[in-house]
This record gives sequence, C-alpha cells and structure tokens, in this order.
Amino acid sequence: MSLLRLFTTKAPAVSSAFRSSIAQQKNLVRRPFSSAPALWHGKPGVARGDGPYTVNFIMPDGEEISVKAVEGDTMLDLAQRYDIDLECACEGSLACSTCHVILEPEYYDKMEEPTDEENDMLDLAFGLTETSRLGCQIEMNDDLDGLTVRLPSATRNMRVDGSKPTHH
Repeated sequence: MSLLRLFTTKAPAVSSAFRSSIAQQKNLVRRPFSSAPALWHGKPGVARGDGPYTVNFIMPDGEEISVKAVEGDTMLDLAQRYDIDLECACEGSLACSTCHVILEPEYYDKMEEPTDEENDMLDLAFGLTETSRLGCQIEMNDDLDGLTVRLPSATRNMRVDGSKPTHH
C-alpha cells in the first residue's frame, strides 16, 4: 500500500482506530526535525546602520557605498547585511577566492599577515594585487575604522561561474 493511500481518509484499508490516533496527534505540540539553532550570516541583533565603524566599498563601476560595522564584522558579513554584490561561493569557510577584495596600502599594513591558507586561495583570485585579501578574513576593529575596500571587476568561481549564492 502506498503512503499516500495510507494517510488519506478515502483509503479503505486504514482502520478507524488508526485515523483517530492521527487526529489526536494533530493536537500535540509539533517539534522541528532538528533541535539545533539556525545559523545565519552575520551577527544576531545587528541591523543596518548599527556600529561605530565605517567601511567604504568601491564597486567595480566606481560607485562608493559607505556602511556601518561593529567589532568583529567581516567584509563578507557587511556585504550580506547591506546587499553589496560581493560573491562568496564557500560562505566564508576559506575554500575559495570569490570574496577577493583590494585594500588601500595604509590599511593593509595595519592588519595581520594573511595565513598560508588565505594566500593559497588568493593565488586563485582574479586581478590579484599586493594589497589583496579575502573579505571573509578581514575582521573590523578600531584600527580599520574608515577602511576602503575595492571590489575587483570579476571573480573566479570554480563551483559555477556566474552563480552568486543569496544570504539567508
């Protein structure tokens, strides 16, 4: 017997006792399949316009977008919060180079050196420069207030070229 026939009221093979037990269960509290909390990008409780720091994104067409940030925000968090077209195929897991950004030299020098893993991914980036970093690895702090981030004109997405995941 198919599952569809088993749970429909027209199925003659289903006993009335079974149907009444199903009806009683409908009044019970339903629990989701997973008890783990949903994981969202960014920080919970932080909205657009919140934060003491300013970050300036320069788009490939030259448009400048200024946004506010809080301590620990990554460029990826900010791009997703403010709907800036910064691609990130790996969702910040340091497994691609699609969130490649270019920094001004004075801010690049204020940051820690990129890790070997980040450098490996940067080797795959389109338009690599001396001040290139991955946006998912740049965390905001006092030293980076006023940071200007330039988005390159293209990205190299090994997963699906042209596909851009949407934020949750």
